[in-house]
Amino acid sequence: MLSLTALLAVLAQTVSAQTADEIAEKSLAAAGGRTALAKLKSRHMTGSVAVSTPRGDLSGTIDIWNEAPNKSRNVMKVDLSAAGLGSAVVDQRFNGEVGYVLDSLQGNREITGSPVDTMKGGFFPTPFLDYKNRGGRVELTGKEKLADHDVYILAYTPKIGSPSRWYVDAKSYLPIRTVVKVHVPQLGTDVEQTTDYSDYRAIDGLQLPFKIRNASPLQTYTVTVMKIEHNVPIDEASFSKPR
Repeated sequence: MLSLTALLAVLAQTVSAQTADEIAEKSLAAAGGRTALAKLKSRHMTGSVAVSTPRGDLSGTIDIWNEAPNKSRNVMKVDLSAAGLGSAVVDQRFNGEVGYVLDSLQGNREITGSPVDTMKGGFFPTPFLDYKNRGGRVELTGKEKLADHDVYILAYTPKIGSPSRWYVDAKSYLPIRTVVKVHVPQLGTDVEQTTDYSDYRAIDGLQLPFKIRNASPLQTYTVTVMKIEHNVPIDEASFSKPR
């Protein structure tokens, strides 16, 4: 027979147990709610960027455009004068089907294979909003400590593209980290890319991170967001390879 202490522990665990769907739903609510998120059709975000190198951080600017359901464009401009290389511009575009990169350092190229599949499987503004209807699934794989946060770990598997792990704060229910495997042509292999989110602020009734750190074995950079605009008109041609 269970002791009273053990019985209370079991009951407490049962009461506090949550499913992956419940955590995903609470994360949507914390971000601003389904209704507000569903109204988002586009976003333009501008900010500064610091790229980590063995010689120190290199500074630059970044512009990010998103349009529902999965179109995106990221333009990063980095000052390389400290390394005697002038400046670099990386302009990554995805029009929902085809991806292309304009890269002043490594040359222009098509985005193919698993990276473009992952872009196809993406969903703006968050995959939690409609993953079931799009053939994806979310599973709760555990709860652990991440720095000073207790986090739930949700494994998100889209219908197409690479699966990812979402670390959702157990108190705020906002995502503070995502991890996804991406193929890096320069290395000829898949690597894990970790993105950390912090400094959440209210914009248009939504909670959005103003500090984003992206780290992989190839490169680490930190974005400090300066401005976010929603439902702005975007030229559809800007998502595609220039003619």
